[in-house]
Amino acid sequence: MRQRERENEKAREAAVAPPVPLPLDLLKSQRLLPSEGQIPAKVMASKLKQLSSKACQATQFVTKHGNVYYKQLMEQNKQYVQEPPTVEKCNLLAKQLLYTRLASIPGRTEAFWKELDYVKNLWKNRPELKVEDAGIAALFGLECFAWFCAGEIVGRGFTFTGYYV
Repeated sequence: MRQRERENEKAREAAVAPPVPLPLDLLKSQRLLPSEGQIPAKVMASKLKQLSSKACQATQFVTKHGNVYYKQLMEQNKQYVQEPPTVEKCNLLAKQLLYTRLASIPGRTEAFWKELDYVKNLWKNRPELKVEDAGIAALFGLECFAWFCAGEIVGRGFTFTGYYV
């Protein structure tokens, strides 16, 4: 009986294995730790340990409660599930989605050309342009620029200063 308890305890310990520590040199070379003179490596290493323990706790939480969440999610959205839920049905739905999107291209291009004609007409009649229309166009341009900047920041790895070389 005690041997079985020991085996069960070893199996539980193996299921929740502690995270493998990464060498500091590897972390620095991958730019996961800042270079010397910024934040001390010991502080970053302790933060990394905290992060890995939080990840381990999150994994344990999902392991315990994930099934309940899955059942609740599926119960709330059962009207969207196609019967029978098989791989063949998923492949059929994927093909239907693809060809439905392809079939919608002519309508979308027609809408695009209408929008473009509207903009051309506005540009031809710009002396008659209202301040409201100019303001809307300026806000749209500003929004496009803001999304471009956000994409650049994400592409740089969430830095404002430049790319990692």
